Amino acid sequence: MKTLLAQTAAGLRVLVVLTVLLGVVYPLGVWLVDRLPGLQANAEGSLVSVNGTTVGSDLMGIDPKAANPGHDPWFHTRPSAVNGDPSTSGASNKAADNPDYIKVMQQRKTTIAAREGVDPAQVPPDAVTASASGLDADISPAYAALQAPRVARANGLPLARVLALVEANTTGRGLGFVGEPRVDVLMLNLAVRAAGPGAH
Repeated sequence: MKTLLAQTAAGLRVLVVLTVLLGVVYPLGVWLVDRLPGLQANAEGSLVSVNGTTVGSDLMGIDPKAANPGHDPWFHTRPSAVNGDPSTSGASNKAADNPDYIKVMQQRKTTIAAREGVDPAQVPPDAVTASASGLDADISPAYAALQAPRVARANGLPLARVLALVEANTTGRGLGFVGEPRVDVLMLNLAVRAAGPGAH
């Protein structure tokens, strides 16, 4: 009986110590670190504001919808497996050789090629494949360059100016070798809007 009581008391002590450490001290430490200058924006969702109004997050890609299909002035994100619903994220969980997935990718390629006025063979892979979250904020420089002529025409901007905006909003590989260069669609579209004829 004494052994049982001793083991129970030891177990309760461990439970109390771990509860305090992992349930109070650790979360409080993480919260305090997040309050450090330069980190707080990330902790709050990396929200982007224009003139005091929140317009999105640079961590989440929401595909802009053109009010008029014949006048599409924005860069588009990668396709969403969750139909662009920002309250939900997730992938289709279909393998690359799944017949249904291949059919969907072919449909996307045809649609994008028609929208951009190019041959389907020119459409880059990230334009037709959804990310794991379904809400990827970034696209490849190749996909941005493919969309640049349409965006330039729709906004009355020189193509060279739009390509310069793409370059300015392109982030290189992490540490110089990790991952691939990427373009933040939200920040690029805000830059295009600011550069448009009606912005000044």
